[in-house]
Amino acid sequence: DLRHASLPGVKNVYIESSYRGHKVQPGTYTIKVSTEKGAASTKGVVLPHPLYAVSESDWMDYHNIMSDMEAKVLEMHTMVAQLEGVLNQVVNKLKKIEKSEATAKVLEMGEALVKDIKSWDEDMVQRKSKAYDDVENFPNKFTANYMFLMNQTESQIPRVNKGTRDRKSELDREWETLKSRGRHLLDERIAQFNQMAQDAGIGVIGY
Repeated sequence: DLRHASLPGVKNVYIESSYRGHKVQPGTYTIKVSTEKGAASTKGVVLPHPLYAVSESDWMDYHNIMSDMEAKVLEMHTMVAQLEGVLNQVVNKLKKIEKSEATAKVLEMGEALVKDIKSWDEDMVQRKSKAYDDVENFPNKFTANYMFLMNQTESQIPRVNKGTRDRKSELDREWETLKSRGRHLLDERIAQFNQMAQDAGIGVIGY
């Protein structure tokens, strides 16, 4: 389809956006076809649109910005899925732990971890939306807003205006804060919970 790779979504999260990668810039590409009987390849050339006065540097600037946004969305959705998996494990483990003096701190730490993962997840994605009209009742969260900008930036005329660049800078700063929170949960909080669970003779969670 002359596009870069499509992006993964988040399971059971409806986002009214396109997940397709951006269109490739003019140039020479290798086209590969694979079947059960073998594979073949050839060269193909994507020509610049003859009616658009677009320079090679315009295309590269556009490609770099789109690639950066797509990489960030991939990073976001990967982290959301990873922390959702951790959340489910912690919730299931807490249900199996019998309340006692020996397990009180493990339960307390686990419940706090569940609360904080849910809080982060709610900032990242809107899980209440299930269809088109739901976005009127349940506001979009961060990844949907980022994908909206990405979709609006994609164009057959690869020029990125100042408003888009400014908005991207704002969202990138916001993502750095959210990513830092996510990494803290993954790198520190879960390890602390596992250590306390292990000390109490309770199995750890994997992630």
